[in-house]
Amino acid sequence: MNLQLAGWNESWAQYFHEFSGKELKPARVMAQYRHSYSLWTESGEAEAEVAGALLYRSGTGELPVIGDWVAIRQYAQGDLAIITNILPRQTRFSRKASGSAAEEQVIAANIDLLLIVCGLDHDYNLRRLERYLVAASQSGAEPVIVLNKADLCYDVETRVAEVQAIAPDIAVIAMTATSANVADRLLPLITRGKTASLVGSSGAGKSTIVNQLLDMALQPTQPTRESDGRGRHTTAHRELFFLPNGGLILDNPGIRELQLWTDHGAQSIDQAFPEIEALAEQCAFRDCSHNAEPDCALQTALTSGEIDEARWRSYLKLRRELRHAATLVDENFRRKEKERWKKLCSAVKRNQKRK
Repeated sequence: MNLQLAGWNESWAQYFHEFSGKELKPARVMAQYRHSYSLWTESGEAEAEVAGALLYRSGTGELPVIGDWVAIRQYAQGDLAIITNILPRQTRFSRKASGSAAEEQVIAANIDLLLIVCGLDHDYNLRRLERYLVAASQSGAEPVIVLNKADLCYDVETRVAEVQAIAPDIAVIAMTATSANVADRLLPLITRGKTASLVGSSGAGKSTIVNQLLDMALQPTQPTRESDGRGRHTTAHRELFFLPNGGLILDNPGIRELQLWTDHGAQSIDQAFPEIEALAEQCAFRDCSHNAEPDCALQTALTSGEIDEARWRSYLKLRRELRHAATLVDENFRRKEKERWKKLCSAVKRNQKRK
């Protein structure tokens, strides 16, 4: 069945069972444009739009995105397909939408493997990688860190060691996207029926990697700017490609601003900063903010040098960001945060009086 090329399996068939008697067909979103989509159906490719009823009832982050499995109405091959429903997402990589609005922007859905691409040039930034690792943890996809442009780095081993220090349980691959062995390094990770997505800054080499995996120059590429080494937006839209080994690869436009969204915030921080969370359990206060409270195990570890100060600041920043995002969309959490800060302030004042 052609749908299997796009990752269709028995699990998705079970999800689709409720639509089977409604003259609807399953399809997967392979490309996403401003007002339309390209789908992969039982009959092959089809262009599609979203049904008015789905537009009306959909909230923030609930419209179809690249990677979604959807139910469509299409009366004949070649007709415009109408997307009526979205099947439950197994994973989703998302961020807070740009601007002041408290909205989620889902970038990709049903991704098995998240390839976080970072260039070993001006793009290299451990703090940005930590942010991507938190977002990857929220997504439910398995992260892999790809350090590209190894040919431009004078000490690749040191860079790899630095990344492994902040991501001890995650695979780190150092490579050069223009070399001939890219497919040998990455294709074994993207097995038949699995979907991988490339994420990272503009100019990190995502489209070059896609071209190497496909063994053809389908995606346009541009060199980074000579003035500051920053990348230029080249990929204009998100698109899934079929790989020679039966897997799928998603190329995303470069992400300039990755603001974290609020789903599963505590768990994602735990996974991205495991050594800090382990120490946090030893603090005197269960809801310690690790700032000015007495008997804070983390402040003790920071003073002794057990925790790197830059990583600590990154942890606090991301933790505050997740909490702030939660207060924007959850009234109960907003009330609990206000009560928490009142208790913490009282505890600090009592401690100061004792001194």
